[in-house]
Parts: sequence; structure tokens; C-alpha cells
Amino acid sequence: MKKALVIVCVVAVLFSFGGCAKKDAGGSGKLVIWSFTDELGGMVENYYKPAYPGVEVDYSLTPTDQFPSKLDPVLASGRGAPDVFALEAAFVRKYVESGLLLDLTDIYQANKSKLLAYPVEIGTFNGKVYGMSWQACPGAMFYRRSLAKKYLGTDDPKEVQKYFTDLNKFLETAKLLKDASNGSCVVVSSRGDLYNPFAGARQQPWVVNGKLYIDPAMEALMDISKTLYDNRWEGRVGQWSEGWFAGMNGTLRDDSGNLLEAFGYFLPTWGLHYVLKTNAPDTAGDWAMIPGPAPYRWGGTWIGAWKDTKNAAAVKELIRYLTTDDGFLEAYALATGDVVSNINVMNKIKDTFSEPFLGGQNHYAEFAEMAKSVDGKLVQGTDQAVEGLYQEALTAFVMGEKTKAQALADFRAQAEIQLGL
Repeated sequence: MKKALVIVCVVAVLFSFGGCAKKDAGGSGKLVIWSFTDELGGMVENYYKPAYPGVEVDYSLTPTDQFPSKLDPVLASGRGAPDVFALEAAFVRKYVESGLLLDLTDIYQANKSKLLAYPVEIGTFNGKVYGMSWQACPGAMFYRRSLAKKYLGTDDPKEVQKYFTDLNKFLETAKLLKDASNGSCVVVSSRGDLYNPFAGARQQPWVVNGKLYIDPAMEALMDISKTLYDNRWEGRVGQWSEGWFAGMNGTLRDDSGNLLEAFGYFLPTWGLHYVLKTNAPDTAGDWAMIPGPAPYRWGGTWIGAWKDTKNAAAVKELIRYLTTDDGFLEAYALATGDVVSNINVMNKIKDTFSEPFLGGQNHYAEFAEMAKSVDGKLVQGTDQAVEGLYQEALTAFVMGEKTKAQALADFRAQAEIQLGL
């Protein structure tokens, strides 16, 4: 899920942080920019263009589901290709590994001491950097303070985290909540919330030496998902469903119409502002966040460029500015609340935040710390296709349609037939 932002550029703030200072290097010519998110459009319009008035920008926005089919043929043919384009988390590696992107390694090398590791790792292939991001989207576990007090005896994040230190503790606590509530409190409304944390707990990616590799964490997800479902320790609704959202505001019901209490949700940075806040405004102040059982990431946007662009100097300066510049990123982060991938900026501003929705907890500082543990090297271009096949196997096992052994065997067989793995 991508967030939509309308970014307001306050001139006084921008100048005070150097965001609108005139630049010379790479500051002329024309750039064609394609995107699927208005975030990049707002950054370009409100920050980049005032800073680089000598560059003409032709900006185009295309819906996410149509974006790859629009970008693929022009990059392959070289006819009508944009100079710069946004890349969504789900398909960024496809392009990073394509051989069609401009090498940005020099930008990274000049700024690497201040850049968070995982966004660069995702944008790196065969030792060279082809995609860079201004943001970080680490994930957290959000929980209801009132339910934590009621069933765990405390709502203090440090104490609650002790109940979710790893994947086994997560399962133990799911049982505890169900038992303590006489069946009314589920640890999550949807077992689908667990995919990203378990994927983040892997030691190896999906493909190792050209072959499918099923990390023990993904086998553990199958077992835990089955246990949660069979014991009704989860709400048995799908992510993004009406029931999933209902759990946020305390109106989730089981298939018999009984009211359920949803203890927590696994969501990234944008999930706080654009999922929880918007769907459960009446619960403001009754939430808190913890790292949960494993570090993970969810979403994000990278910027790449066509390898044969005719204005490489301006392209590289735009990418350098939007993904590394201290002045711009500080102004942008303060204006939007976005968690940026620049460690200098992150450390400078992280202690200035207090989130009323989380009972005054500093979400920015928490996310900044969580982002350090995310492993971007686990991400591969084949992930989207492999994950689709895995989810089919997972669902078949959880629903009792197949044994675990049969589900895994079919998963391996389909990965070989469809993907050659």
C-alpha cells in the first residue's frame, strides 16, 4: 500500500535548512521524470525545482499497476524512455538487476558514511548501485495499550516487547492473550500480518545459487499460521479487508458474531499515519509500538535512471539531492514526518518528535533504531513471483487442503516449472 502525500513547501523553512538554495552543478537542461507516486512529484515541484531553476522538468504520473508495463518497453527499446523514474518496493529489484539503469555508485561512494544500509543494499547489484531512496520503511508491531494493561499487566513498550522478543515468544503470547481473555482477545486480526516479519527473520533469500531456498523462518511461518488459525488466536480475516480495519477500532467480530479484541498490527512507517490514524481516530492515545519478534521492512520508493540518458549530469544531481542532501532531507522530514534514509538527518531530528496517537511515544526515534537492523540483501528480483507461489502453499496448508509436506513439495515444483528455480 502506498501513501499519498500533498506536500506543502514553506519557503521560510526550506531556506532555513538550505532546501531551496540555488545549485549550479547539474543545474541545466531538461529531465523527463516518470512516477507512480505523488510523493516524488511533490518533492520535485516544491523542493527540487526551486533549488534548480535552470532545469526544465517534464513530470508524468501513472498508476502503480500500470507503471511497469509503461516503463518496460521504452527502457528496452530506448525510444521515449524517461531520464529518471520511481521504482516501487515490489518491483525495484527487477530493474536494478535489468542492466538498463544508470550506474549511481559514485553518488553512493561520495555519501555512504551518512546513508542507511538497507535501502542501498536493495538498490545494489553485482557491486554497483542502480537505485537509491530518500526514505526508510522499517516495520514495527503496534499494540493497544488498554489491552496490554488488561492482559499483560503493563502498557510500557519495554515491558511489552519482552512478550514478543522472537517468533516463539510471539506464539506463546498469542495463547496467553486468548486464555486470559476467555477467548475474546486475538494477537492479530489477520495472520497475513506475519508475512513481512517472518520474511525479515530469514538468514537467506528465496534464491540461492539459482535454486529455490526455503529458509527455516518461512517454514516456521507455516507452522505458526496453522496454529493461530486452528486455535482461533487470530481474527481469521484478510489483510486490507473490512474485518482487518474493524479490528483497529474495536469492532471486529468472529464468524459467529462475537466481538473480538485485536491486540496488535504489524505495520511500517506509513502504516501509522495512513492506516491506523485514518481508520481508528477514536483510539488515539491507546496505541504504542515495539520492534516485535523480527526486524522487517514494508514498502518504500527508489529512484533510478535510464542508462542512456542524454543529461547524466542533471540526472545524477537530482538523485543525489533527493536521496542524500542533508538540507533537503531535513526540511522534507520535518514537513512530512517521513523517515529518511540519511543517518545524519535522522539522528539530528529523531528526538524532536512526540506522537499523541501513541500516547506521546516518539515514533521517529523508534523507527530510526529499527531501520538499522533491516537486511536489504534478502531482496531479489524474483521475490514477487516466488512469494505468490509461497502464499498459495501457505494458504492450502493453513486451510487443511494439503499437508505441510505436500504444500512445500508443490511449492518447489511450481517454482521450478514457472520460474526455473
